[in-house]
Amino acid sequence: MDRRTFLGTMTAATVLANRFAWATGEHKIEHLGVQLYTVRDAMKQDFEGSLAKVAAVGYKEVEFAGFAQDAGGKVTYFDRSPQDARATLDRHGLTAASTHVGYKSLSPENFPRVIEASRILGSKYVVNPSIDDAVRNGPDGWKRAAETFNRAGEASKKAGIQFAYHNHWIEYDPTADGKLPYDILLDSSDPSLVKMEMDLCWIMVAGADPLKYFARYPGRFPLVHVKDMKRIPRERPITDAVVSPPMTEVGSGVIDWKRIFAHSEQAGIKHYFVENDFPKDPFESIQVSYEYLEKLRF
Repeated sequence: MDRRTFLGTMTAATVLANRFAWATGEHKIEHLGVQLYTVRDAMKQDFEGSLAKVAAVGYKEVEFAGFAQDAGGKVTYFDRSPQDARATLDRHGLTAASTHVGYKSLSPENFPRVIEASRILGSKYVVNPSIDDAVRNGPDGWKRAAETFNRAGEASKKAGIQFAYHNHWIEYDPTADGKLPYDILLDSSDPSLVKMEMDLCWIMVAGADPLKYFARYPGRFPLVHVKDMKRIPRERPITDAVVSPPMTEVGSGVIDWKRIFAHSEQAGIKHYFVENDFPKDPFESIQVSYEYLEKLRF
């Protein structure tokens, strides 16, 4: 057997082994992180101590909240410079795989500083978590947002960083012409420039099925937010008062994580970020979720 034949045989064997692992339900989460919004109040009070606690739970990755950009373009994370934030992460064996940035920071004037800050922080993804109301509610607002995302995605790609968008529930409320905003964003943006960070809780609260999106847009969802509900609220309109009581730690609610994660390969999921918007005890919350997800096989 020559070298080329041997390597080809090994590659085929690897593919078959991976497929067998998925078929037998023995896959596990490799990149489990936490969205720092969950521990936001603690981060504001004790930046380093909070990251030390996150690391002590067992997490190796974080996704930054606490992003700000002033009028001069200066970027901070929980009032720390990218350099200081990176040094703290390094001290505690953490990486910032992703960071959330505001919509206004996607402008051509502001975004170059965002890219540079993300590079310093070590983030491979830059995610916009919401579109400003004035944009969404304007003429062709969702299409205009997709155009902004394409531009940001092209700029970040040149720096080796992937741009993505994070949904809430409003993206599944039909527009006046009956289209879903989430579909508009997906169909109007370049798949290579704009990925999606699907919030697996909010999409279900909105009454949509993530698996349908995984099948329709395979490989488009490298990041997901993982949080749970004791019950899926059907009250409308959806408000914090509606969703905060049933929100709970991952594995303590009704969402069928095995069903969803069994399609991770199809979706293209690479990073799973635990989040709880309304935790009673944030560090206990991320501990409980970690223990469940670390043991989960699908």
